Formats: sequence, structure tokens, C-alpha cells
Amino acid sequence: MTGRKQGAGAAGSGRWPATAVFLLNGLTLSTFIARQPSLKSAHHLSNGQVGTLGLLFAVAAIVAMQFVGPLAARVGSRPVLRVSLVVMPLLLALVGLAGGFVALAAANTALGAVHGTTDAAMNAHAVAVERRAGRRILSGCHAAWSVSAVVASLATAGLSRAGVTLTAHFVGAAAVLAAAGLVLGRLLLPAAADRVSGAGTPARRDAARAGRWSAAFVALGLTGTALMVCEGAALGWGPIFLHDARGVPVGLAATAVTAYAGGQTAVRVIGDRLATRYGAPRVFRAGGLVAVAGLAVAVLAAGAVPAVAGFAVMGAGMSVLLPLTFSAVGRTRGVSAATAVSRFTTFTYAGVLLGPAAVGWAAELGGLTRTLAALLPVLLAVALLTRLPEPRPVPQDAPSDTGAAVAAGSR
Repeated sequence: MTGRKQGAGAAGSGRWPATAVFLLNGLTLSTFIARQPSLKSAHHLSNGQVGTLGLLFAVAAIVAMQFVGPLAARVGSRPVLRVSLVVMPLLLALVGLAGGFVALAAANTALGAVHGTTDAAMNAHAVAVERRAGRRILSGCHAAWSVSAVVASLATAGLSRAGVTLTAHFVGAAAVLAAAGLVLGRLLLPAAADRVSGAGTPARRDAARAGRWSAAFVALGLTGTALMVCEGAALGWGPIFLHDARGVPVGLAATAVTAYAGGQTAVRVIGDRLATRYGAPRVFRAGGLVAVAGLAVAVLAAGAVPAVAGFAVMGAGMSVLLPLTFSAVGRTRGVSAATAVSRFTTFTYAGVLLGPAAVGWAAELGGLTRTLAALLPVLLAVALLTRLPEPRPVPQDAPSDTGAAVAAGSR
């Protein structure tokens, strides 16, 4: 009996493969995003065409997410990820090889759909790992995604300076990432891990309740939307605010993004330990208040250095909010974690899409400084009013319901 137990421990809880999925997805998407200027130049795209491609990508991602939850609840997130982790890099290569706007739009749309599929499935898988292991991992997973964005941007900058073409970059990256996806897919938790809902409800009962949207879930969804609006405002409009409203030179103003991302990544590395030690509700509230303080300094400070530091503090505070909300969503009663996570991801994508545009429209009417300042009460309300469930601890030596299901499914 002891030997079998040690063997299970050696096999791992699934934490590192789940984290690696976030890293691979981030590397693929960030490589695509970082090369957008080259894509625009290579295809002689107008600003309107670039905007159209972005809209097609986002709409395709949102539509795909609506099908991922029920699919993952039925067959498991592992089979979905084993396919998407290979197909997504291949579509990246196809974007690089596309000739003409129509072919580019088709490849771009397909890439958006598969990215949306991967995004929802990887968060659902991470929630399943959390339930099985009885420990938090989502903050670390999102930290891996943040690190991937930095790595991809640095690699893109280096390859661009070296004269590597867009097509060669995308094809080469696709080969490496697809091969990594093939290997990683074999290491993920068995499909049975997703067949128990966040409250322990069998997946077959989830089908009868799939249409229900509880008030608690909608509240968490709106929290996700608000968080992404605030994050999009900081990343998309922070440098513009520093340059236009504070007269900061362009080069220094751009460091607002670096400061935000740096603060966010640093705290995400320890976010799971903080939530385990102090409890998710307390860490969420503290993180939200820190984010409010950081944004207040960034908006109200007169000097460039304090303002940039404010964005770093905001990023540190925001770092734990979305992972903790994802984890709470995965425990929504009466619906599978995969279904709940895919629905929640739709809320977050709405914030990604609407946030920068809404800030721009509001800034046109009332000025950018007032618009960013108006986000302070929004972020404060999120910090004080969001209610996260505190999960019951799962003893490490006693398998959870999901762990039993995994063991049964792997025989």
C-alpha cells in the first residue's frame, strides 16, 4: 500500500504540467502579438484592417469558449488540451505563411478560436489540479503566463534585430511549441479529473443544470470583467497618460507597462502561498486595496518616477485577484468546473475587449486623467464587495472525490 502511495506521489499532482500549459499558451500568443508590427508591414495592412483582424480573433475566441465547457465536462480538459496545444502553434505558422488579407483573416480567426479553447480548458484543468492536490496553483499558473509574455517579447526583439523574417520566426516557433505540446499533453491529469463539478456534483447532473446562472456566479463574472477593464486601462492607456497628461518622454512613459507587469509577475509567484496561509478572501481584499493605492499614486502623482512606481504597485495588487476569482469560479455549485470556467472566461474577454475602447471614449468626453481616476471607485468596490468562498482544506493523505475519480479513471 505504501509503495503504491509513493508511486502516486512520484507521478506528481499535475501542478507542473498544468503550469507548463500556461507557459506554452502564453509563448504562442505573445509571439503572435509581439510580431503585429511586422505583420502589418509585411501585408501592407491599414489600421482598419488591423482592427478587423483583432475583432475577428476576439469574437472567434469568445464563440469557441461557449463550447469548451460542456465539451471538457464530457470528455475532460486533457483531450481538449492535447489537441489545442499542437494545433495552436500550427495555426501560428499558418498566419506567417498566409498570402493576402483573406487568407490572413481566415488563419487569424482560426487562431483566435483555438486560443479561446486553450484558455478556457487550461484554467479548467488548473482548477481540477487544485481540487485533486488540495492546494492552490492558479496564481503560479498565471505567473507562468506573465513570464512567457516577457520571454516572447525579448525573443521577438532579438530576432527582429537579427533580421529574421516574420514567416521564419512563426514557423520556427511553431515547430518548437508544437513538439512541446505533444510531450506536455501526455503529462496532464486524466479526463476523469474534470467529471466532477466544483461542488462535487456528478457531471451527468451538470448537464441538467448547465443553463443555470446563479447570482453568485454572475457576481464573480462581473468582477472578472471589472478587473480586466482596469488592467486594460493600465496597460493600454498608462503610457499614453504619462506622456500626454504628465509630459513624460515616450521612452520613460513606456516603462509603465514594464513596471505593472513586473509587479504583477513578482507577486503571482508567491500568490498561492499567501492565499493558503491567510485565506483567499483576506488576500483578495488586501490585493484589491493595494491595487487601488497604486492606481491612485499613478494618477495623482506629479512626477514620472512616483507615477511609474504607482503602476508597479497596482500590478502587484492586481496580481492575485484574477487567479483567486478563477479558483472560486471553479467551485461554483451545480455546474462542472470546466463549464463554469469557460463561462467566466467570456466575462473576462468582454473586459479585455470593452476596457480599452471604453476608456478611450470616456477620455474623449472628460479627459484621460478623470477617466483613470473614475476607475478608483470601481476597483475599490471590487476589493470590498467581492465574496470568495473559502474552500475546505483537502488532507494530503486523504484523496478528494476528484482524486478518487482520477484513480478510478486511470485503472
